[in-house]
Amino acid sequence: MSTELLMLFFSILLGLGQLLLATHFATLQRGVKWNLSSRDAKMPDLTGVAGRLDRAFKNFMETFPSFAAAVILVQVTQQGDGVSALGAWFYFVARLVYVPVYAFGLVGVRTAVWSFSLAGMALVLASVFV
Repeated sequence: MSTELLMLFFSILLGLGQLLLATHFATLQRGVKWNLSSRDAKMPDLTGVAGRLDRAFKNFMETFPSFAAAVILVQVTQQGDGVSALGAWFYFVARLVYVPVYAFGLVGVRTAVWSFSLAGMALVLASVFV
């Protein structure tokens, strides 16, 4: 398995982990009754760590489809190389670091880590055009 596909696999696991973490903290804040409900009633926004974990997961879901598409494009065109492998590592590690950075509310650091993940995705895509 290529490095790019391995990082895609780990990114899928990371996304599932973020989903479970965000859901757990939302349930702690809103209660099990809310979690088991049909959620028809408007609930107040999540706050604190629960809100930050929810937003971190939503941010992951905004970038992950593009990363997955970039990895698939590199694999289909058979243009994976050291640059695309490094980019895939950058993306995954940055997204992994992003979760606790966002959860702890490290303003500025969060944006830098997010930028690093986008740079990783750009490196993956760059391999297609080199």
